Formats: sequence, C-alpha cells, structure tokens
Amino acid sequence: MKSSNILITGGAGFIGSHVVKCFTADERYNVFNLDKLTYSGNLNNLTEIEARNNYIFIHGDITDRDFLEKLFSKHKFDYVVHLAAESHVDRSIKDPFVFASTNIMGTLNLLQCFKENQGRMFYHISTDEVYGTLGESGLFAENSPYQPNSPYAASKASSDHFVRAYAKTYMLPVIISNCSNNYGPNQFPEKFIPVCIQAIIKNKKIPVYGDGRYTRDWLYVEDHAKAIKMILEKGKKGETYNIGGLNEWNNIDLVKLLIQETDKALGRSEGASLPLINFVKDRPGHDKRYAIDNTKIMRELEWKPEYTFEEGIVKTIGWYLSNQEWIDSIIDGSYQNITFNT
Repeated sequence: MKSSNILITGGAGFIGSHVVKCFTADERYNVFNLDKLTYSGNLNNLTEIEARNNYIFIHGDITDRDFLEKLFSKHKFDYVVHLAAESHVDRSIKDPFVFASTNIMGTLNLLQCFKENQGRMFYHISTDEVYGTLGESGLFAENSPYQPNSPYAASKASSDHFVRAYAKTYMLPVIISNCSNNYGPNQFPEKFIPVCIQAIIKNKKIPVYGDGRYTRDWLYVEDHAKAIKMILEKGKKGETYNIGGLNEWNNIDLVKLLIQETDKALGRSEGASLPLINFVKDRPGHDKRYAIDNTKIMRELEWKPEYTFEEGIVKTIGWYLSNQEWIDSIIDGSYQNITFNT
C-alpha cells in the first residue's frame, strides 16, 4: 500500500514528539516533522526514531508563509497534524504578541497552504482552555461556549475559529480536538508537574499558586498521542473531539501525591518533602477548574485513557529520575546546540 505523507508541526516539543513517535511506528506514514526549535523544541526527545526510513526532520517556522508554500508544493502532504504553538500561560501574560503571531498567524499560514495543495485532512490540536473556567460542577463538552481568559487561550480560540471558518468557506476537510492538561516524559521543565518533581529532587521550594485549590483534568501524554492517531484515522470530517484523562486533581493534592511518590522513589521517609510547599502570589486570570467530558470520543471512536493518574505519575517520576541528563541539558542550554540536516 502506498505510504501517506503526513506533516506534523511542533513535533520536537513535548506532545508533538510523542505524536511523531506514534506515527513513525506505523510504516504506512512518511512523517515530516516541522519545528522551529524554539526554547521548548528539543531534538533529544526524538533520538530513538531519528534514523527511521519514514522520518524526516525539517527546521522551519510556520509564520514564514513563503517557506511553507515551497514545503507544501514539494511534498504534497496527505495529512497535516498541527501542534506547533506557544503554550505556556505565564509567558503569554508577559508577551501576548508572540502567541498571536505563532498560534493565530502560523495556523492561518498552514490553512492557506493546505487549501492551495489540498490533502485529505487538516487536523488541528487545541486545548480545553478555550472554554474558560468551570465552577464546582460540570464538564467541558464539544459544544461548550468559548470564553478564553488568558492570552494563550485567546490565541488558541482564534486559531480554532480560523480552522472552522476555512472548513465552511473553502470546504476544507478538518478535524479539531481539545485536550486537557498533559503530563509525562519529556515535558519542558517550566510546566507544573516537572517543576514540582525537580524541586522535590533538589530539596527546593515547590511553588503553588494561590490557595492550591485550582483543579485540572490530567491526561497522560502517550494516551493523548494514541487518541490523536485514532482521531485522524477514524474521526469524522468537520467534527470536534474533546480528549480528557478522567483525572481531576486540585493542585495542592497533586503536589502531595508527587511528594509521596518522589520521596518513595528516592528512599526518603514519608512526607519528608512536605515542608517544601510554598504558596506564591496567584497569576492574573487564573481559571479555577477545567474538566473534560470524554463521552463523544469514547462512544464514537472507542478510545479511553489507558493510564490512571497514579500509574502515569509513577512512570513520569521514574523517567525524570532516570533522565537527569535531559534536564541538565535544558538548564545549561546545551540541548539547543544540536546539529541537524535541513
């Protein structure tokens, strides 16, 4: 059977690298990984698959329209799986313009190039943060109204709207998925769970916003990657699918679980790291609670997360403990000095 050319944007990042690994394991796909290699892009995430015959890395920027036009013309992509994005809320508060440029204009550039070289599906990966915040009860569903509260969420909401607008206006085949908070191996150490794990390992203060009662639904990254592949292959054109982990945890309880499991892995006494908890000033526009309704993807595509949160956390902590060189390369900046073929 003829192989399909698939462009995965942001494939050197946290979620993207797991998605690239998932697709390269299937020889029906020729995987083209397009990444700008900003601070969160790391080719060390992909060393195990870089020699595969069905994998090609391309260094490039989705905000460069001329570059994208040449790329699409050359490779005639059957599928686009679009993950490239600025994604850290705190950074979006400090510099919203970068988020608008990459997340909105970058997506628009990709849509236009896909329209001009139309393939079989444009799949846009988004976030549950576009829906805003929930109260004590309720879940985000695919038809929940958009109410973004941070510049990051607003930029992703705008990109979602452009994808749907191109589908309606130009009859493009598109799919969108909105996921809950991801965690797992290779996550850039500015994110909450790796920040906590590293603080516990190094006996440093663990920063917790506000009162620690902010609640998130956590999704193990390998479960998310498998869901993305399943949606691309079995999802319906024009549909939106919400992907959640069925794991709601408030931050302070999550920190206590991380302390329990990391101390155990390090051979420390139970609760040894509890004094490291440090409540810090809350960030502006902080959403109180996110939670995903998985009903649609579970019913229509028969997907469900394989990992419980406790299982995923133990696996994640084990990975960070076994890969301190990966962390150190980020801290000293050496991860950005990798050579690659363009």
